[in-house]
Amino acid sequence: MSEAVSQGSDVRARVERVLEAIRPYIQADGGDIELVDVSDGVVQIRLAGACVGCMYSMMTLQAGVERMIREEVPEIQAVEAVPF
Repeated sequence: MSEAVSQGSDVRARVERVLEAIRPYIQADGGDIELVDVSDGVVQIRLAGACVGCMYSMMTLQAGVERMIREEVPEIQAVEAVPF
């Protein structure tokens, strides 16, 4: 395995751990969060359940999810939501 692939796998695993910590809080409000991809410092996630159509979902994404991911995984530059 090349070093670049190994580093990418490590970043993805670290992002997954952050999402696992966040997920119970999102699920408590009837929503869910799924990691779609991590590429070039950008995390793509998909919001599901009650988060779809919620007017606060983008605020949750930016103020909560993105902040927490960037604190734990400083290589990440941005977090984007992708539609179903």
